[in-house]
Amino acid sequence: MKEIVNKIKKTFNSINTKLAVVFMLMLLATIEVIGAYFTRQLEQSSIENFQSSIQLQNVVTSQLANQLTKDNKGTNDKLSRIINDYSNDSISEIIVVDNKDIIRAVSSFNDRSRIGQRVNNNNVKQVTSTGRPLTKIIDDNGNYMIQITPLTSGTGATNIIGAVYVKASMQNVFQTLRNTSMMFLVTSLIAAILGAILSLVISRAITRPIEEMQDQALNIADGDYSSQVKIYSNDELGQLGKAFNTLSVRIERSQEESDSERRRLDSVLSHMSDGVIATDRHGNITIVNQMALNFLNTTEKAIVNKPISEVLGLNESSQEIISNQKEIVVTVNQGTRDEMILHASFSLIKRVTGFVSGSVCVLHDVTEQQKNENMQRQFVSNVSHELRTPLTSLSAYIDTLNQGAWKDPEIAPKFLKVTQEETDRMIRMINDLLSLSRMDRGTSKMELELVNLNDFVAHILNRFDMIVKNDKNKSDKKKYTIKRELGKQAIWVEIDTDKMMQVIDNIMNNAIKYSPDGGVITVRLNESQGRVILSISDQGLGIPRKDLGKIFDRFYRVDKARSRAQGGTGLGLAIAKEIIEAHHGRIWADSSEGRGSTFYISLPYEPMSEEDDWDEV
Repeated sequence: MKEIVNKIKKTFNSINTKLAVVFMLMLLATIEVIGAYFTRQLEQSSIENFQSSIQLQNVVTSQLANQLTKDNKGTNDKLSRIINDYSNDSISEIIVVDNKDIIRAVSSFNDRSRIGQRVNNNNVKQVTSTGRPLTKIIDDNGNYMIQITPLTSGTGATNIIGAVYVKASMQNVFQTLRNTSMMFLVTSLIAAILGAILSLVISRAITRPIEEMQDQALNIADGDYSSQVKIYSNDELGQLGKAFNTLSVRIERSQEESDSERRRLDSVLSHMSDGVIATDRHGNITIVNQMALNFLNTTEKAIVNKPISEVLGLNESSQEIISNQKEIVVTVNQGTRDEMILHASFSLIKRVTGFVSGSVCVLHDVTEQQKNENMQRQFVSNVSHELRTPLTSLSAYIDTLNQGAWKDPEIAPKFLKVTQEETDRMIRMINDLLSLSRMDRGTSKMELELVNLNDFVAHILNRFDMIVKNDKNKSDKKKYTIKRELGKQAIWVEIDTDKMMQVIDNIMNNAIKYSPDGGVITVRLNESQGRVILSISDQGLGIPRKDLGKIFDRFYRVDKARSRAQGGTGLGLAIAKEIIEAHHGRIWADSSEGRGSTFYISLPYEPMSEEDDWDEV
């Protein structure tokens, strides 16, 4: 039922229906006005014609007047004869009265008894007294017209001798008028129906292009520009349809350009290495790219519509930050592993009128830069400290020798030995620094060759075995054992043998230094998922968990006093890391205090099939 009501409302709310109804009402109003005017004129004309038709001729009235003038014994009969001889089908009754209002003659044979009686009709009395004719329509069991004409004698119009009363039925006249009105009404209804049909056709012809333009407008609103408005004529509606089609094409082009620009902007924002945050004029975030979300370790839903000062953790209000357009450095995720230092720069978004509609904040990750600067400062400080210590010792010993100690046969050799050791230590440190510098600049070339890593590691361990055998004859030397778990399968990898030997030597020497007397150093070689992993484990003091991530930093020592006493430069593991990374590998350590340490070296490895053959040259 509700759907039917809605359809009816929709139908009557349609401009098509409204135009048809208005056109039909105008047509009906026009027909009714014309019909009313025509009917009125027809009625007046019919009454006038009827009045003329029942008007007694002058000859008759003259004869009646002459007879009344004579007024002899046979006058009444003669008067009756005159009015009976007068033939008119419309007249139903004629009465002749004298100036004393006495009935002298009647046309109806049944009313002869009234002759000689005084007339009881005020209209007749009015005419005999005033001498003015009277015509009137009365409703006497039907519609009748009465016509009373005064009768005069002689040449004077004022000598009234009587009057003649004529009564005629108007039923035929009114029946004709009713028939005419009925015919006009039927004709009006037919014209109204035809007009309604015609108005529907005309209004449909007018509203069809408008409805199509409406549908096209809705399609454009939904993003569909494929359809076109059909042009039915070259009139104003046709011109409007053409203009609408042109507008649709231009909107489509404009939308395509806008979408293209938006996609280009989205692509630029998505692939930017910097974070971008856009705000409104109140400082609330409206747009943020993925890099900014990564920097802030959050989601778009969590920060959109929030003040930028709150998101960046600033004490100032968002509007103050935007208005001042300051460049600031903020730290996010402080105290966690994801701690990041960001450089934030702000710029205003202004319209042509100068009205500020928002701002753009660009976040640049300066974490590595800050770390590098800190590392550079720390590196310079460490180099200065590491060089100052042996130089101070050298200066002290040389001053003592200059003061005469060189003459002492017991002290002089000891001082010269210490001087030589400190000099060698500085030379090793400078050589290590030069090696690191070459690696940092990329000028250190890798001489790669395909070697069997099992045999290569075994060769290095054989050298350390010889050192163990030589040290057993010395009572003051530390005793240790090297355990091998290398496997029998040949593992062929491309390495720079000199640099890789330097790495393994460094790790083995550290294992020997920090292993207890009688300790076991275990060397393993495994292959897993396209990587070959070399591990070197000792049973030494171990490395605290907090220092594991820093042992590959330059000049970093867990136990600085002991390391310096044992002659370390603090650069060995840093050089090892650079060499392994140059081989596209990875080096790391696992340790716990009091249980020893294990260093792992992972290198890329592609197993060789049995079909691979080597041609001897």
